[in-house]
Amino acid sequence: MSEAAGKHLADISIDPRGRQRCWWCGADAMYRDYHDDEWGHPTADDRHLFEKICLEGFQCGLSWLTILRRREAFRTAFHDFHIESVAAMTAEDVQRLVADDTIIRHRGKIEATIHNAARALEMQATDGSLAAFFWSYEPESSPKVLTRNDVRPVTDESHAMAKELKRRGWKFIGPTTCYAFMQSVGMVNDHLAECDDHARIEQQRKRFTRPH
Repeated sequence: MSEAAGKHLADISIDPRGRQRCWWCGADAMYRDYHDDEWGHPTADDRHLFEKICLEGFQCGLSWLTILRRREAFRTAFHDFHIESVAAMTAEDVQRLVADDTIIRHRGKIEATIHNAARALEMQATDGSLAAFFWSYEPESSPKVLTRNDVRPVTDESHAMAKELKRRGWKFIGPTTCYAFMQSVGMVNDHLAECDDHARIEQQRKRFTRPH
């Protein structure tokens, strides 16, 4: 093995069957399933996009695994992230969720989720769909990531997305959150080149019909 290949494989998690994954999912079964079955898979489903950007906001300051372990509780708390239902939640709902230890009990993030649902409804009216808005920030090209050091925390596109969301009134949103969201919904392919899923995601992205 070349020195370069050895360095690349140091950023890869290899399970007993020899399957190669990005380093960050480690040995946790839930994290591996998320890596294999969801992360980077392109989607244009508004409900799913809304869920993902909300959960990325809750993740701020925490590990993503913390959020994954509570995701079903989040779905219960926020009506499976159906946008109209979340937008209709009240101050009483906020008080109830602040006391709910099955989710992240951060008042600001809970209030922002409800507030952002109302903004999302506005965007569906003006842009046609959340998908049309979000996918308009897909970069024209993205460099292949060979090692974890190549994975960027922010990009020009994530800065632009965050700026426009804030202009439209969204709260608890920033360029780092936006880029994590872009990675998770397949707007970029940040599976490492040595990861077994890199080529599979690239093929999915080629077949994916971008919303307009």
